[in-house]
Amino acid sequence: MQKPALALYQPDIPQNTGTILRTAACLDVPVSVIGPTGFDMSDRALRRAGLDYLPHVLITRFDDWSSFDIVRINKHQRIILASTHGGSPIHEFKFKINDIILMGRESAGVPETVRKAANAIVSIPVRAPLRSLNVAVAAGMMLFEALRQTSGFPPSPPA
Repeated sequence: MQKPALALYQPDIPQNTGTILRTAACLDVPVSVIGPTGFDMSDRALRRAGLDYLPHVLITRFDDWSSFDIVRINKHQRIILASTHGGSPIHEFKFKINDIILMGRESAGVPETVRKAANAIVSIPVRAPLRSLNVAVAAGMMLFEALRQTSGFPPSPPA
């Protein structure tokens, strides 16, 4: 079954990446990691945050933005950029089953070239004067809404 996917642009913090990968494993969502990362992907902190869930998530690694972008264009996938700077509120945006939700770097977001490549920009409403949520929390919220809209949740285990 096709469903929305997640991509991490040059993640900085292994604990956040591990948490995002664990969430993706639980929701059965593939993750692309676009390098370079700010840590070794075999880092102990990544494994600690992801626990024993990491073998249960499909992770595709890309050396750079260009190699990722070529693959997603060939697959006709939209990039939905999660951003704290403008965009449609998440609850008003219409996700599609082949979307890729792109999360930026914790320290710097994404560069303008990547922002311009996005098919849409989506934000999570946050009360002023606060700026943003943790990237792992935001990724979970984005995935939940995309899966809810596209009926992409994994089946519930029997009671």
